[in-house]
Amino acid sequence: MAGSHRHILVVAHTGRSGSLTAAVDVCKQLTEAGVTPVLPGDQWDDLHNHAPELDGRSERLGDGVEPADLELVIVLGGDGTILRAAELVRSASTPILGINLGHVGFLAEIERDDIPDAVRRGLARDYDVEERMTLSVRVKSGDEIVHEDWALNDATVEKVARERMVEVSIEVDRRPLSTFGCDGVVFSTPTGSTAYSFSAGGPVVWPSLDALLLVPLSAHALFARPLVVGPESALAVELVQRTDASAVLWCDGRRSFDLPAGARVVARRSHVPVRLARLHEGHFTDRLVNKFQLPVTGWRGPSTP
Repeated sequence: MAGSHRHILVVAHTGRSGSLTAAVDVCKQLTEAGVTPVLPGDQWDDLHNHAPELDGRSERLGDGVEPADLELVIVLGGDGTILRAAELVRSASTPILGINLGHVGFLAEIERDDIPDAVRRGLARDYDVEERMTLSVRVKSGDEIVHEDWALNDATVEKVARERMVEVSIEVDRRPLSTFGCDGVVFSTPTGSTAYSFSAGGPVVWPSLDALLLVPLSAHALFARPLVVGPESALAVELVQRTDASAVLWCDGRRSFDLPAGARVVARRSHVPVRLARLHEGHFTDRLVNKFQLPVTGWRGPSTP
């Protein structure tokens, strides 16, 4: 265990030189404040090669410092990097402060120009924590559970071969709803409603609402509309036995599992949320407008919320 000393995990998109430089600057700011920066094992070499001065001033996650020892995670990158950070601290639910160095960056709290101030506020613990609902995903083959996973954004059942559809049966709360051929099916949280689900024609759901979404991908059916159900419901997709098309499960687009023939994939609300550190009391409507550059010219409402 790390004891009472303060440890903050720094996660960066190490494939970009700008993110590496920003991560090194954050580490220096932490050490100057007497806090030890912690780095993921798979980023250790990249960061130390970029800044040898970090030797002896940082620690490696899992090498004496565990997720439960961390008070905060500072992420420098886009939503994909934040999803990576959420994986690292899943067991401890450590708050994640996202600094957007990517493109859209729905999960990030601030943009690149505000990095020093964000770190200062993180050091002062001057932030609120917002909990985001996650999915618990289980794969069954017959009566046997063959795989379990989770997702912050979405879990998707997708066909493997481009030229073949998968035939699926959709179920809500253990009752059959429809069967059709498709490219796949997306299970999504409200957080993920602006990700893959959105691209597939699903609704935008405010993250303050607890709900589960199911969005078919290119379905060949008259009734294949997106579904929104309550947080206590269970959604399921079964691969119809007569189809010979293979399928794969992806969780947050990061972790995959090849589905056996006839597999049944069930998505429910997980009891473990992801915790996001928030520096500002922002409105999701404003975030939508800014990220998607939506036209609001002509609106005559109040100038402030």
